Amino acid sequence: MRIPLSYIARNLWARRLTTALTASGLALVVFVFATVLMLDEGLRTTLVTTGEYDNVILIRRSAESEVQSGVDRVQANIASSHPAIALGADGQRMVSKETVVLISLRKRGSDKPSNVVIRGIDQRGLVLRPQVKLSAGRMFRLGASEIVAGASIAKRFAGAGIGEKLRFGQREWTVVGLFDAGNSGFDSEIWGDADQLMQAFRRNGYSSMVLRLADSTLFERFKQDMESDQRLTLEAKREQTFYSDQSRALSTFISILGLTLSIIFSIGAMIGAAITMYASVANRTGEIGTLRALGYQRRNILAAFLAESMLLAVAGGAVGLGFASFMQFLSFSTTNFQSFSELAFGFRLNAAIVAKTLLFSLVMGFIGGFLPAVRAARMKIVDALRAA
Repeated sequence: MRIPLSYIARNLWARRLTTALTASGLALVVFVFATVLMLDEGLRTTLVTTGEYDNVILIRRSAESEVQSGVDRVQANIASSHPAIALGADGQRMVSKETVVLISLRKRGSDKPSNVVIRGIDQRGLVLRPQVKLSAGRMFRLGASEIVAGASIAKRFAGAGIGEKLRFGQREWTVVGLFDAGNSGFDSEIWGDADQLMQAFRRNGYSSMVLRLADSTLFERFKQDMESDQRLTLEAKREQTFYSDQSRALSTFISILGLTLSIIFSIGAMIGAAITMYASVANRTGEIGTLRALGYQRRNILAAFLAESMLLAVAGGAVGLGFASFMQFLSFSTTNFQSFSELAFGFRLNAAIVAKTLLFSLVMGFIGGFLPAVRAARMKIVDALRAA
């Protein structure tokens, strides 16, 4: 015979205070575990959505980021002439030759300096990034010392609002517009005219090239042509793949740190759950003897106490997950280890994280309740009734 689940739940309700305290400890651990997963998911989603699947990025071979890359004008012209590149409505090739540099800006309020990406694009740059929309002001004029800032940059950095001025590259630049990049990595950048930025920073070449192929199935052939051409020292990647790789170092750091904290906290939570269940066994010795006398076998007692511990853990996990879900309303910024620039991203909750979090709760409940459940199952009927 199985012990009814309603009976198990009533036992938890009968010890409301102890149940609440233990569930609170489990909820705290689950909160930490869930927020780390959400932070890592937010980072990866932000960088993956930065790129378009049909876009290809060309950087210098072995370069880890656009800041480290260099593409001279001759190589840029050779790559731009490849027949696989799509043509725009005006018959021109869908290519944007871009310059990427890092500058230091001071944050609003704290006045602390942080690195920000300045991206120089040409007239095709916006067309190749349909997720980028001008949200206020106007677009910069080609040939002018004008820039537009991502929404995230305008909020966090001094001088990045519409009408304000920034000084870098031995020039003063006017912010004439703000853009919204759909919570992608471009929200943490400032854009301007590539040729003007090259002059300002005294560069003779570009940092990278972004292009769109006429057919995405041509990518492998295009990649082979670029990387086998003796005149070129370029590497071709799908834009989404490139930006996904940019998150690898930071994502690994967040995962290791979060896993370490979760393990440390979970040990304490499981010990708390075990103490609670041991106390429950000690207080219910007569009840256990009665259940055995009514015909319930050892395995039924074991299963009942394990179910009680896991039910307690799930309750705590649901509470922790509920509080963690509110983190989606917050944003977070830190230094991207690949580009050494500041990157803003948020917490993201999805079905996979919910499943992992609840499974983590069940594991904590199982481990914390196993030994007390074994103790309860091993009690002899006569000893249990005599102790009562």
